[in-house]
Parts: sequence; structure tokens; C-alpha cells
Amino acid sequence: MLNARLRTLLFALGGFAAHVPLAASAEPAAMPAPMLPNSAGAVKVPLGEVVTADYRDAVMKVVQKPTVSTRATAPDVVCTVAMYEWLFDHPDRVSLAWQRMKVAAVPIADAGNGKFVWTDENGSEVTWQKVGSFADGLVWYATGKVKAAAVGPSLPVKAVAVLTRAQKAQKDGVAAFSTSVQIYLQSDSRAATLALKLVGPTAPKVAEQGAEQFLEFFNGIADYVQRNPKKADELLAPKK
Repeated sequence: MLNARLRTLLFALGGFAAHVPLAASAEPAAMPAPMLPNSAGAVKVPLGEVVTADYRDAVMKVVQKPTVSTRATAPDVVCTVAMYEWLFDHPDRVSLAWQRMKVAAVPIADAGNGKFVWTDENGSEVTWQKVGSFADGLVWYATGKVKAAAVGPSLPVKAVAVLTRAQKAQKDGVAAFSTSVQIYLQSDSRAATLALKLVGPTAPKVAEQGAEQFLEFFNGIADYVQRNPKKADELLAPKK
């Protein structure tokens, strides 16, 4: 979930925040976006209807007034429908799969009740869960804190990810998926807003690359297990 480039952007914000005067005044620009196009541009996602009531207000506050937002699409991936949907419900297993393939991936823990947690040695901790689903996708909501270093302030963050995974074709339980994701990051810290200005024109590109890696995190494993079905059980097994 929290991939390297998105984490880099958050760490940059946290690092800059340590040096920005708290009395400074800056507010993120409003970005009304209650409806989002899917990857094909034909269907729209009514977030106010899709997100569960308990999280609806929190999600809309992030979507309508993000500190930074980005969108990315990925090349089509072929996978069994059941496996592809399972991967998005088990990001902890996807992370383990990458690690078992000797590819660096952030550790993700299953916290139960549909919640997942990412932590690091600096004291960062981000928790997320699925808060809505629709015909071609789902919505995640995350909250937590990110620290650029063990010594220094924590940057409070909230995030929403809206994933679309439209099926282009299906035969015998196997489909070609066209995926895209819209990610919204928000911090109510004034220091974070100023930090984005200091990061400058590179911030949108870093965020976009992070969103692309978000999709590759899942699609890469989906592609691998589809081409190597005999290795799927071992690769995706729970941690011993």
C-alpha cells in the first residue's frame, strides 16, 4: 500500500516540517471532487453513496481539500478474477510475496477487522481499511503519522485511494483488468503545506510515480501468479 515513492514524499514533508515555523500561515487549496471517472472514463464513482456512513464525512473532507492528489493508470493485467480480488483484500500477503521474491517491499501487518498497518523504525505508523466498494473497484481510507527521522516531529496524515479495476474481457474465470487509482493525501499541519511549496515542482511527479507503484504492487504479483500458478500457494502463504 504505502510504496516507496509515496513514502518518500511523506518523509520529505516530515523533514521540511521540522524546519518550518509553526506560526506560518498557509492553507491547502480546495479541490471539490465528489465524482471520479473510472479508467475508461465512462462510469463515475459517487463517493457519497459508495463509502460507508461511518467514514463518509472523513473521506469527503480529504477528497475535497487535499494537500496533494494524483492519479495513475497501469498497463492491463491478466489474472483470474478470484485471485485479483483476493490480492486487494490481503495487502499483507502481497508484501510478503514481494519479499519472498527478494524484492524490497514495506512490511504490512494485518491488524484484524479489515485493517492493515505499516510502521517503520522512526515511529511512523499508518493504518488503512476498505471503506467502500462498487462494481469496478473500491475505496480505502488511511490515517496515521509519518516521521522522517527518529528524532523529530511526526507529520499527521490522512489519505483516500479510489481504485478502479474494470474488466475488459473474461473467459473461464480469467479476465483482463484495466486499473487506475486516484490518491488524495492530506495533512492539517501548516508546516506540511509549506513543505510542499519547498518540495516544489517535483512533488506532483513524485506523487504520480508513487501512485503508479501502488498499482504495480498488486499487478506485479497478479501477473506472476497467473504465469506461475504452481508457485501461488507458497508465494502467498501467511507468514510463519
